[in-house]
Amino acid sequence: MKLIKQFSLVVGLLAAILVPAVSVAGIAVIVHPSNEAGISESDIKKIYLGKSTKFPNDADAEPLDQKEGSDVRQQFLDAAVGKSEPQMKSHWSRLIFTGKGVPPKSLSSDADVVSAVAGDPNAIGFVDSSAVTDAVKVVHTY
Repeated sequence: MKLIKQFSLVVGLLAAILVPAVSVAGIAVIVHPSNEAGISESDIKKIYLGKSTKFPNDADAEPLDQKEGSDVRQQFLDAAVGKSEPQMKSHWSRLIFTGKGVPPKSLSSDADVVSAVAGDPNAIGFVDSSAVTDAVKVVHTY
């Protein structure tokens, strides 16, 4: 009986460890294929926080966001920016109020972001890694 309990405990622990890892999708940061700027994690964070409006090669950067509440947005903000959705909303409210910035344009789906980035050499966006197509270039994954 003790062996069955130990086995059940081990199986339960393995399931608890493996299931979340399988269910978490990767986030891909994408740009237009012609964008040759070397874009670091720090650059991505600065662009999405409104601290920079340029890529490292001095080209204009047009960040694209996903709709509030989406899983991909929540994962991106946590991994890339280090803020929750409420913190990000507060951050942008302060910048807007002081006239120091305009938040990224919000799109409603991964497909919309891929399409917008594919059509704009200055765009940068993030999508579920499964949504990436040959029309865009991945510069970082989380």
